[in-house]
Amino acid sequence: MDSIKVKNLKVFAFHGVNDFEKADGQVFLIDIEAFLDLSVPCKSDDVNDTVSYAKIIKTAKSVFCEQTNDLIERAAERTADALLSSFPKIEKVALEVKKPDAPVKADFEYVSVRIERARG
Repeated sequence: MDSIKVKNLKVFAFHGVNDFEKADGQVFLIDIEAFLDLSVPCKSDDVNDTVSYAKIIKTAKSVFCEQTNDLIERAAERTADALLSSFPKIEKVALEVKKPDAPVKADFEYVSVRIERARG
């Protein structure tokens, strides 16, 4: 299936189980893959026949940052649901939320959750 990808969308939000994460916030990186049929826009070359990656980014940032959640799992789920409900052409979305500054005493690049949600 065709897809539109956004890699490492950088957002600042206030998710985490610790009080200081909710108070101070931190950077998150979000990977989005929206699965949809791109055969029509490939032929028409018309942005109205696809889903604009700019609109995907705007929606994801807005939803991810509008609430505070203890778990990045919940933030990811809310974002995926919003993308599916906002863009009927998207049939499935895969979303990975990376937390590079997770408060864990270890040497790591990031921790993350990855979810996939489909219409219906």
